[in-house]
Amino acid sequence: MSGGRATVPASDLEAYLDGRDVIDVRSPGEYAEDFIPGAVNHPILDNEERALVGTINKEISPFEAKRRGAALAARNMAAMIEAHFLDKPRDWAPLVYCWRGGKRSGFVTHVLREIGFGALQFEGGYKAYRRRVNDDLATWPARFRFITLCGLTGTGKTALLCALRAAGAQVLDLEGLANHRGSLLGARETPQPTQKRFDSLVWDALRRFDSARPVYVESESKKIGNVQMPDALRAGMQRGGTVWVEVPLEARVAHIRSEYPHLVADPVGLVERLEPLRPLLGGERLARWRAMAAARDVDGLFAALMVEHYDPLYSRTIRSNYPGLDHGRQVSLERVEADALARAAQAILAAEATA
Repeated sequence: MSGGRATVPASDLEAYLDGRDVIDVRSPGEYAEDFIPGAVNHPILDNEERALVGTINKEISPFEAKRRGAALAARNMAAMIEAHFLDKPRDWAPLVYCWRGGKRSGFVTHVLREIGFGALQFEGGYKAYRRRVNDDLATWPARFRFITLCGLTGTGKTALLCALRAAGAQVLDLEGLANHRGSLLGARETPQPTQKRFDSLVWDALRRFDSARPVYVESESKKIGNVQMPDALRAGMQRGGTVWVEVPLEARVAHIRSEYPHLVADPVGLVERLEPLRPLLGGERLARWRAMAAARDVDGLFAALMVEHYDPLYSRTIRSNYPGLDHGRQVSLERVEADALARAAQAILAAEATA
């Protein structure tokens, strides 16, 4: 194969994502912020080398920067081939990209094609991909009919989404993509993705859905922890159907206990984390909750938190976001357990099929 540099435009990206290796040759720091779905990072310059070349370009000259960068890139390319590409078959045809689709990805693509691989360079690099994501997230949600699970705290909406997925439904798990449970107490041990990474994860999920079938999603605020839902997606959810999930308070408390064992283990710390809400809740209420925590009345504390704070707050928010809620469907669970969730999922799908 000749050493010519074949390219792929951003408009054709989806056709090259599945069943093909995608190589991100940017620095590890660039890759950590976000990357094209499925891409593996093989940096042609690491963080320090990229910074060095940039400094030389600014303080000495572009020529000197290119000369130093070429030496570094050639050395790193040799190591990359030996470590990662020697076992690739002759028909291997990876998609290669960098920041702007310029020198870094062009160099790697050229070397791979000189070897005989069918490497392709992604035109415009990550910047072109990011423009695609932004444009698509502004329009793609209009393709789908979203059905939003609504309910109070502890009704197991996320667990019901999992049951719907297991039953064959299309599911968009925004809290899973955001790595956050969507409330003041919803942070997880591992960090959330960056906003750009969250956008990529949503984009990748939407591109895989069949627009002829509904997409089930959980009601969320505009922000899920530190990341923000695309405006067009929120609008699409508000236009779609709803399912109100009803669960008795006792079962909701039991579900919260199972979902948040760290809060069960440290109820005093739980109340301390609510301190930013003092202007809203008042000192007397927080003092009462603190006393319940000190006495380790965990069930009583969880019930009080839901009935006195989260239920009224979420009821107002949900009804504001979903004005057609009263005309939606309802499903009731006596408990948030696997068998009850599976039955509820089947009931939801059966109702949708006969609608």
